[in-house]
Order: sequence, then C-alpha cells, then structure tokens
Amino acid sequence: MVGAIVREGAAERFWEDGVMSEERDRRDLIRLPAPGARVVVRYLIPSGEATDALGELVSVDDDTVVVDGVRGLERIPAGSIVAAKEVPPRAERRPHRPE
Repeated sequence: MVGAIVREGAAERFWEDGVMSEERDRRDLIRLPAPGARVVVRYLIPSGEATDALGELVSVDDDTVVVDGVRGLERIPAGSIVAAKEVPPRAERRPHRPE
C-alpha cells in the first residue's frame, strides 16, 4: 500500500509503505478555502452519524468552523470534521416556462 489514512477516533494515522507514522490531528489533513467561499463540510454529530453543511464559509479558527447555509449559521466543532471542500456557486434557477 503506497499510502492510506486510517481513522482512529479524533486522531488519524497515516500508513506509508507498510509503516504507520505518528498520529496526526484531523485538522492538519483538512484544508479549507478562505472565508467567503462556498463549501461543503462533512462532520460527525453526537450520535456518530455524519451530516453535511453546505453554504458560505463564514469563519475558521482552531476550535470552530462556521458555515452559513440553508439551515442558517452552523457552528461546527473542528474536531468533528471528516471532510471539506470548496464547491461551485449555486446554479441559478431557470424561469418556469408556461405550457
């Protein structure tokens, strides 16, 4: 195996050429764009299930990521984030054509 990330609770280990490296904090592996970008952030909720926040990235600090989405402002604990990426702007709605 050339390289793989193995999730173990809040920390992750990286396998490279059959040798496991030191633990890495998940935040070191996830890169977020600058505030103002449209993003999708997948994170774990207390039940252990994953959910997504889709919207404008408002702010990022060591503890919290804030996304302004359809459900309003979502304050996401940084340690619960599983994945995140920038996404294209929302498609504009097409006008309804009368029949």
